[in-house]
Amino acid sequence: MLSKSQISLLKSLQHKKDRTEHGLFLVEGYKSVIEFINSQYHIEAIYCIASFNPKVLKLSQKINLSEISVSDMEKISSLKAPQEIAALVKIPVWPMLNNAKLKQKFSIVLDGIQDPGNMGTIIRTADWFGIHHIICSEDTVDAYNPKVVQASMGSLSRINVHYTTLTAVLPQIGLPVFGAMLNGENIYHTDFGAEGLIVFGNEGNGIRPEIEKLIGMAVTIPRAGKAESLNVGIATALFCSEISRKSYK
Repeated sequence: MLSKSQISLLKSLQHKKDRTEHGLFLVEGYKSVIEFINSQYHIEAIYCIASFNPKVLKLSQKINLSEISVSDMEKISSLKAPQEIAALVKIPVWPMLNNAKLKQKFSIVLDGIQDPGNMGTIIRTADWFGIHHIICSEDTVDAYNPKVVQASMGSLSRINVHYTTLTAVLPQIGLPVFGAMLNGENIYHTDFGAEGLIVFGNEGNGIRPEIEKLIGMAVTIPRAGKAESLNVGIATALFCSEISRKSYK
């Protein structure tokens, strides 16, 4: 049974300002909760309803686990169909980015991505291709937004998502910067080398002019049909796939 104050806190985490204030977010669903339990994230508490068997979690650490009513789970959930289990997780504070952490690998840079579904897809894509860092402009959608957490399907537990001022940080990192743009080098002819930052822009406006100035090479996915543009999540997957393919040569 949750108290009114606990329900109020857990419900408030659907809003960014409250997540920021409390340094907490909610993860819903068995698969995602398991991923976070087995990650470097710190679990504050786990909530489950009576029909859920907590033994399947195989907890090896002391985590506060509470059985709550279906009604309470519905109150704290952001989903239309609440799950049997949810976890209260601490938002991590990642170490400052530097060249040493990102050298000899590729990282994704997001400039003003707004759609939670796209963000979740990008996080899952990064996880699939072994990319560990996503660097975001401060106005990019919050990675701990419930819709992003749900769309990432647990992959967020393995990705370091950094929010920063791109114009200040990208030059300091000192790695090659590639930009996903409509007019640039054909992606299938591009030599990405062994390391770099891949920049993706806002769904409607693309990469901002001040970020464009920092891009060393514009890269394009060639268009064979008549679509005006590609979804940014799909574009990210194609870039990651091409970089991965070339690394196996």
